[in-house]
Amino acid sequence: MSSVSSFGPSHSGSTITQIWEAFHTLVVNELYPWDREYLDNMPVRREDKSIFVSVASYRDENCLSTLTGAYSNSFNPKKLNFGITQQNCVEDCKSGVLEGGKVEDVEPDEDCYEEFCKGKWGEACEDGRVRVLKIKEFGSLGPYFARFLGSKLWNGESYYLQIDSHMTFAPSWDLKSIQMLTSAPSKKPVITTYPPPHTTKFKGKGTRICDPLFAPSDIEKSIIRLAGSEQYDKVAGKPRVAPFVAAGYFVAHSGFLSEVPFDPFLPWIFMGEEISMSARLWTAGYDLFSPNQDVTGHIYVRRHTPKFWEVFQREFHSTGGGHNSMQLKIIDRIKYTLGYPEAARHLIRDQSILTAVEEYGMGGARPLEDYLEMVGLDMVGKKVTPATWCHTGVPPPLHWYDEIRDQYK
Repeated sequence: MSSVSSFGPSHSGSTITQIWEAFHTLVVNELYPWDREYLDNMPVRREDKSIFVSVASYRDENCLSTLTGAYSNSFNPKKLNFGITQQNCVEDCKSGVLEGGKVEDVEPDEDCYEEFCKGKWGEACEDGRVRVLKIKEFGSLGPYFARFLGSKLWNGESYYLQIDSHMTFAPSWDLKSIQMLTSAPSKKPVITTYPPPHTTKFKGKGTRICDPLFAPSDIEKSIIRLAGSEQYDKVAGKPRVAPFVAAGYFVAHSGFLSEVPFDPFLPWIFMGEEISMSARLWTAGYDLFSPNQDVTGHIYVRRHTPKFWEVFQREFHSTGGGHNSMQLKIIDRIKYTLGYPEAARHLIRDQSILTAVEEYGMGGARPLEDYLEMVGLDMVGKKVTPATWCHTGVPPPLHWYDEIRDQYK
C-alpha cells in the first residue's frame, strides 16, 4: 500500500486525465491485485467481542481529543482497537482557506498517534491495539480512500465501527453500540446515523436519517446527498429500520468487510460515498438501523480548517478545473452502480473508470430496484418520494421486512 498512499506531486502540472491515468495504472498493477489476495486471506474474525474503530483523519486538530475521549468514556477499553489513517502535513504547511480567501504558512500538524501513545492510554499502542497508517498531506486521496486503507488495519476484531476524527462520546458508548447492534431484529444489522452536534448531553432519543436529495450543483452531478439527521419524537425500545448509511458513525459485524469491501478505485471523492455504501450493504443482505440512543457527538462546524481538495490543486497544479473536475470524472463509477441512465456503460467515455466495478458493486442478496423503491429514489426522473415509513419509525412496506413488522406496532 505504501506506493499508493504516497501518490503525490511528481505529477505536478498534469491534466485531470493524466492524473487519473497515473493513479489507475498504479492501482491496477499494485493495489488491486494486493486487495484481491487480501480478501482471499483475511484475518480470522475473533469471537471475543472486540471492536475495531476505523478513523480517517485529515490534518485534524481534534484527532487527539477524539481518541482520548473514546478511551476515557469506554466501558471496556481493553476491547477497543483503533486503526488510524493519519494524513498530516509535516513540512512547508499551509492553513485552510481563511477570511478573504487568504492562505497562510503554519506549523506542521500535531502527530495524533504519537501524542496519544505518549499519554494515559499508551499501553494500547504498545499492545498493538492502536495501529496507524501515516500519509503525508500531498498523498491524501480523500476520505473514502482513507477509509479503504483504514479497513486494512482491521485484525480480526469481532465488530467494526467507523467514525470521523472530530467526535465526542457518551459514557459506555462502546458497550451501547454493540448492545444496539445485537438487539436489532436482523441477522445482518448495521447501526448508523449522523450523530448530533458535539454539545449534546446524550440523553433520551436517538436520531435517524430519512431524506435524500439529488444534489443540484454542477460539481456534484446529481449524486445523492443525505439531509441532516432528525431526532425521534420519543425514546425507541429498539433500533428502527433506516434507509441510509452515514460515514461518520456506523457499527456492524466485521464480516461485512469481505462481503462489501471498500473500493480502491474511488479516490478524491466526497459526495457519493454514503449512497454507494448504503445500496451495496442493503443489496448484500444487510439491514440498516438508526440507533435508539445517540452515543457519539460530531463537531460539524470546522471553518478555515484544511480540506483535502485544497491540496489537490496546490500539489498537482492541474489544468482543467482541479479537484471538482476529478470528482466529476470519478463519480460516474458510483452512478453506474446505482443505475443512473446517464452513466450507462456505453455512455462513459473513459471506460477505465469502470475497472473491476462488479467486484466492488451491488450485492447479490436483494435487487437494487427494491432498495431504490424503499428509499424513494427515481434515478431516471431525478425525483424523490418521501420515505414516510422512516419518519414514523416503522419498517418499509417491502416483503423483506414482513417478519419484523409486528415488532414495531
